Amino acid sequence: MNQLEDIIEELDIGTLLSTRTISGGSINDSFRVETTEGEFFLKLNSASRLPNMFEAEKRGLELLGQSSFIVPKPLGVGTHGDTQFILMQWVEKGAPEDGFWNEFGRSLAELHLLSSVNFGLNHDNYIGSLNQKNSEHENWADFYRDERLIPQMNLADKQGRLSQRMRVGFETLFLELESLFPVEKPSLLHGDLWSGNMMVTADGSPSIFDPAVYFGHREMDLAMMALFGGFGNGWIDAYNEVYPLESGWRERIPIGQLYPLMVHVNLFGGGYVTDVLHALKQF
Repeated sequence: MNQLEDIIEELDIGTLLSTRTISGGSINDSFRVETTEGEFFLKLNSASRLPNMFEAEKRGLELLGQSSFIVPKPLGVGTHGDTQFILMQWVEKGAPEDGFWNEFGRSLAELHLLSSVNFGLNHDNYIGSLNQKNSEHENWADFYRDERLIPQMNLADKQGRLSQRMRVGFETLFLELESLFPVEKPSLLHGDLWSGNMMVTADGSPSIFDPAVYFGHREMDLAMMALFGGFGNGWIDAYNEVYPLESGWRERIPIGQLYPLMVHVNLFGGGYVTDVLHALKQF
């Protein structure tokens, strides 16, 4: 019996009928698993290289599950040797119909209405394969500077990717950061909301997954959505009907994109350095 079969037996989800490799993810080995009990989604990774990643994902999915989005339900997390695994509900993919993006916008606004006392989270997690620290702060600017931008700057510096121009740009930004964002209560964020972490279910509903959750400024999710595109029309009007955005949010998008851009600098380097400098140019 191979490792995959051992893990499925350990999960006690019926007799294995078939497995199929799922492509698209760059971090995990992913499989559609069919047993006598139904269909499931299983992800595997190294427990020593990315410790507790799937435990953090489980907790993130449970938080997102409080929203009206379709969120895959986590069914089991564990380790087998040096392999960690997470089993979750299989969600069948479909195609968007009229009104889909309106529903997406309303669901996103409802997610952002879920709040907490502080910015941050009571546990750390991951964004991609990078550690994401979530120490709590009362002030958004302090959290964004200390838990998001400075750790990415330090990592880029270690890799020789933090130029003097970038350093000066960030230091200038930090002097103004508190005055740039409107004061709002913390919102529950997906945290890594690009189009690859969203899909249409078989019944036409919006589904989100692969979270990097924390309670932050809601414009961070919007900034991530704008970074790579892939989101249809109409969602912003539906969003504003539920939870109207403060004026100037579009102009603040580049500031919110600095965090995911720095993550990409540290994961991939290359042209993302130029993108960071462009976003910092105004400072």
